[in-house]
Order: sequence, then C-alpha cells, then structure tokens
Amino acid sequence: MALIRGSARYLLVEAQAGRLHQLLSEQARHQWEHQVGVGEVLSWMRSLPPLLTELVDAGLGDVEVLLEHKLQHSPKRVDVILRGEHPRTSEPSYVLVELKQWSKAELLAADLVSVAAYAEPVLHPVEQVRAYCQYLVDSTPSLAEWPQAVHGLAYLHNAKSADIPSLMQYRPDRFGRLFTEDYKSDLVDHLRALLDVNGGRDHARDSADEFLRLEHGPSKPLLQLAAEEIQDREQFVLLDEQRVAYKLVERAVATARAARTQTVVVVLGGPGSGKSVIALSLLGELSRQGRKVHHATGSSAFTNTMRKVAGSRNTRVKTMFKYFNNYVGSEPRELDVLICDEAHRVRETSVNHWTGKEKRALARRQIDELIDVAWVPVFLLDENQIVRPGEMGSLDEITAAANATGCKVEVVRLDGQFRCGGSDAFDEWVRRLLGLDPQPPISWSRLTAGTDDDFRVAAAASPAAMEAWVLYQREQHGGTARLAAGYCWPWSDPVGAAGSKHLVDDVVIDNWKRPWNAKPEKRVPDAPESYYWASDDRGFRQVGCIYTAQGFEYDWSGVIFGPDFVRRGDRWVARRECSHDPAVKKAEEAHFGALIRNTYKVLLTRGMEGTCVYSTDPETQEFLEKMTR
Repeated sequence: MALIRGSARYLLVEAQAGRLHQLLSEQARHQWEHQVGVGEVLSWMRSLPPLLTELVDAGLGDVEVLLEHKLQHSPKRVDVILRGEHPRTSEPSYVLVELKQWSKAELLAADLVSVAAYAEPVLHPVEQVRAYCQYLVDSTPSLAEWPQAVHGLAYLHNAKSADIPSLMQYRPDRFGRLFTEDYKSDLVDHLRALLDVNGGRDHARDSADEFLRLEHGPSKPLLQLAAEEIQDREQFVLLDEQRVAYKLVERAVATARAARTQTVVVVLGGPGSGKSVIALSLLGELSRQGRKVHHATGSSAFTNTMRKVAGSRNTRVKTMFKYFNNYVGSEPRELDVLICDEAHRVRETSVNHWTGKEKRALARRQIDELIDVAWVPVFLLDENQIVRPGEMGSLDEITAAANATGCKVEVVRLDGQFRCGGSDAFDEWVRRLLGLDPQPPISWSRLTAGTDDDFRVAAAASPAAMEAWVLYQREQHGGTARLAAGYCWPWSDPVGAAGSKHLVDDVVIDNWKRPWNAKPEKRVPDAPESYYWASDDRGFRQVGCIYTAQGFEYDWSGVIFGPDFVRRGDRWVARRECSHDPAVKKAEEAHFGALIRNTYKVLLTRGMEGTCVYSTDPETQEFLEKMTR
C-alpha cells in the first residue's frame, strides 16, 4: 500500500542524489495510472530530506520508512509511516507523519488553518494526522486491540514556532503532536522514545512486511452507525476535506447569530466520497449541542430509511429527518442548520399534486426556501447524480441563489472514493466507461495492472449468471448483495387477494424473471417496502431501480444495462423509446441522454466490494465484457 519503502538511511541517500522524487513519480505513474502534479513532486523534494536526516542523525537509520501509504478502503495517503520497536516494551511501534512545507500559517477557528498558498482553509495538520491514526486503528483489528502501538505527528520543517503561534495552541496526545524547525531536538527525542531498531535492518524490514500484511476490516457501514452517531457519540472518522467541511459548518454556526451573518456551505463530491457521513456527523454533533438542526433530502427512500434506522430507539429522532419540500412558508432562519443531503435532487419548486392551496400561495423556488430557513444551510451534492427532469441542485444554482440574498458561500470539494473499497481506480473506470471522463474507456485489468486494488469487477453472460456471481461473492466473503437495473420494464401493481398479494415478475430477460422492488405505499408480504429495498435483507429477491438505490450502499452489486442505454461504435446512445420511466421520458432531448447516463453511474457505484455488469443488448454486452477483463 506504499509507493516506496526502505530504510531511512537508504532513502536519504536516494534523496540527496536527487533520485527519490523520481522513484516516487515512477511508482505513482505505475500504480495510480496518472502523472503526478508538479506541486506533489516539489513537496517530496523539499519535505522528505529533512525528516530522513533527523532519523539518521538520531541513530534510527535502520528504521523502515513507508512513503505515501494508502489507507485501506480510503483514497487518502499518509505521507510517511515509520515502523520500529518500542524501546521499553519491544512491541511493534508505528509513527504516522504528516509533512508540511509551510513557513507561516494562522488558525482561523477550531481546527481550520489559513495558509497563503491555498485559496480555501485547510485542516490543522495535527488534526489531519490524528484522524489518520484513528482510521488506521479502526480499520485494522489487531491495532484496535493494541492502539498504543500507533502514534502520530506533524512536522513543519520550514516553520518556526514564533511564526505559527496559533497553531501551537493545540491539545497533544498519542495520535497528534506538532514539531517545527526550531524544535528539531524535541522531535529527535520523541522519535527515539517511540522507535528502536535493536533487531537490526533485516528485522526492521520483516516487521514492516508484517505491518503490510495486517488484516483490515471493512469501513464502517453508514446505516449501522447512524443511530449511534445521532443519539450517542461520534462514530465516523472524518478525514481531510471531510473534516474541513465539518469544521467550516461548526465555525459558521458559532458566528452566525453573534455576527448576524448567514453562510451557505456547499460540499461537492462523487459517489462514496463521504457526503452522507459528513451530514450524519454534523447532525449528531449539532443535535447534542442543542442546536436546532434538520437533515433533509429529496429522496423518500433515503429519508424513510434514516427515520427507521436512526429513530428505532427514540421516535423523537425521526422528526429530525425531513424532505426538501417541508419548508414552504417557513419563517426565515428558524433553524440554526439545515443539512441538505443528496442536494443534487433539489427541485425547481416544492409544489406537487399533494400541496394544499394555502401552501401553494406561499411557495417559492425550492432553493430559496432551503437557504432562507437556516442561519447555515449546508448542501452536499454530486452534479453527476441528477437523474430526473426538474432536479437542479448544482453549485452554480446554489451560489446564485445565495448571492442574491447576500449570503457568504463556502465551498469544499471532496477528493477520492470511500465506497467501492476506497478504489479510486473503480471510480475512474466508471467515469471512463460511461464517457464522463475525457479519457477513453479502459479495461479493468489494464487500469489496475501493477496495483494492489482488490475491488472486484466482472461481466456476466446472462442475468442468471450475474445473480449467481453476486450470491457466490456474498456466500464466500459475507456482506449484503443487490441487483439493480435501468428503468426499461413496466412496473406493475402487486396482484392477488388482500393478505396474499405478490409482486409481478416485470423484469423479463429470456427465461430469467424477477420483480421490481415494491411500489411506494403498496405493501406486499415477504417483501420490504420500497423505501427499505436497499437496507432490508429481503430486498435481494427484487430488482432495484434508481429511486431505491440512490444514496445507499451494499457490498456486492449486480447492474443490468437495459436497452435504454446502448453502445454503438465508440459512443453511447440513449434511447427514449426503450425507457419506462414516465418522468425521464418527458425530458428535453438535450437532457435525456445525460439523465440516463447519470442513472447508470449511480447504479454502478453502489457496491463496496465488487460489481458485476450485464447488458440486454449484444453489442453493449460485448463492450462490457471487453472492459471488465
């Protein structure tokens, strides 16, 4: 999981010879399949030699050093991990190091830092490395049993403590300490107190091998921890940009009433980037602080599931989960914070055929209602998940609406992929497959050649074979499994007498037949309500659609490409005549193709461990088989 590893002494020699950054660049190009930016190369050239020099001068030249170590099931990388033995206990000892070139920086509020080189606030480096340590311990069972083996520090090798006085006011602990250029001797003493290499170079190398072979547990499932997060204590470990978003909201809430200022926070991120984790962390912490806070979405499936899961022990919690259209006629700023999750589903208006006459008269644009109701409205969205006409949640729309009311706007962009086994490669593969990336489609084996990516991708020759693949993976590896498809078949009401109704096998492909998930408000024995298709074990017996899959995750995913989206030559063709989605079929021609493409992007990115694909169209099936090899 590291780009380069070796003894501190060896790596220092390579750095002094001007070769270490070249080796890292070559490995990055090989493992990550893309060119490393100039900024990252310069950071390696400027930050690694000072740390390696301190290690060698401290007599720790034989310590094993892992550079750019990727955290399991996460896109995040630790700058440096040092592996040795604790001098007093002889037990394994790991030190995670975050390196910064900053010479000056200023604490804005809480854990947010302003650095002249960056347009937006960044996380305090101690908080950054502290979260990495916690994440490593949480995701590694053997370390969870012995967390005292893990330590973290940030080294600002260009800064003097007098130049960053506000950053020095932090709470040191085992997972987080800060050292500057004028406190190098303290850094050396700290490293000597944590690391020893009495066993020699071979032992240090073997010990690092053991670390890399440690078994890793799965990332924490969202729904399982939702109730504990909201009612008891923080369950999720937020990393980097996730924590920046969290802290920006905290800061905005703290200053809103005192300064009479309203701040809109927009969090942009792709599928699995942690948007809903941020939303639930904020909801839990703000509610525990006694703030007036709501969580709202435009998805009945997501909101109903959160009400059921998070409110299972306390029905009052259910009232915290709302819909976007619940704020017609609300008083301005009656909430401290409104967390708009899945905000790409914000509609043009909150009015629908159930809206009463009185409320219709009060209705405005939905985006304006959501902004006006809270001191700090938070929008978490992915612009490539807009799947229905009338959905208009985008950065441009939100920014324009906020500017029109004089609101300050803060934007945070989340990088990386926490779902799909933390596989950035799979995220890239999906984007290239569907034509959402300027680079052409690429086969999975070619994209991941030479990497340790363990996400599983496959194509099946039939829907029955796909179902068998998903079942086999579930039986072999555990977890949850679901099948989903494009909306290309009729969706019938259940049939039969009251008390014995059953779903109709609408999804028919040759001799294979399965029903869609149940319709909303159409209860059927032995099948979950539509809202709970993704979270109820009985959901595997039905085929899910975009409206029940969006916003959820499961371990093993099967995706059926219907005839509404087919490959012809080197391009995708969206076919309106093959769609059975009454809303999408009404979309303007310019938007129809994008909605269908986004639908399949959402369906493809639900799986956390692996995804299997199948198409009813022969030419498309041939293309998918080629791309999954």
